[in-house]
Amino acid sequence: MNKPKKTGKLQQAVQWAGGTLLLAAPGLGCARAHADEPWTFTTIADARSGIATPVDLGAPGDSPGDMFVFDQPLLNEAKQNIGSNSGFCVRTLPGQFNECQWTLTLADGTITVAGRESDTGTSMIPVAGGTGNYLGVKGVLATTPNGDRTFTQVLSLIKAAP
Repeated sequence: MNKPKKTGKLQQAVQWAGGTLLLAAPGLGCARAHADEPWTFTTIADARSGIATPVDLGAPGDSPGDMFVFDQPLLNEAKQNIGSNSGFCVRTLPGQFNECQWTLTLADGTITVAGRESDTGTSMIPVAGGTGNYLGVKGVLATTPNGDRTFTQVLSLIKAAP
């Protein structure tokens, strides 16, 4: 699976300053990339609040088929609320992996991702699609647990030409 492209120093500075969209074409004042221009942005999924419901199915404890259902705040890097992070995971390998699907809901549309998420380290989750300004996007979400019940999610996207 492809890893997200590294961002340049200007893009990293913009990303650090406010978690806004990072464009591959520096200097553009808009928050939307043109078709075929890769862009990245970072969000923080905040599992410390909102809904986070485990559903223990089958054998008691961590077992295949258990679910985790969530609807939690989605933050930018400045820890400001920018939307919601909603979805579910089904346990496939106890103590190691889940198969997940979730939707990042932002003011200008949604991005849905689906794939295998590891309990530790960074997981690369394919982007399944989007709505609004994200209609027609392809890409990957790199999600990393931060150890405080938050997850850094770096989206690397490209919007195909119509």
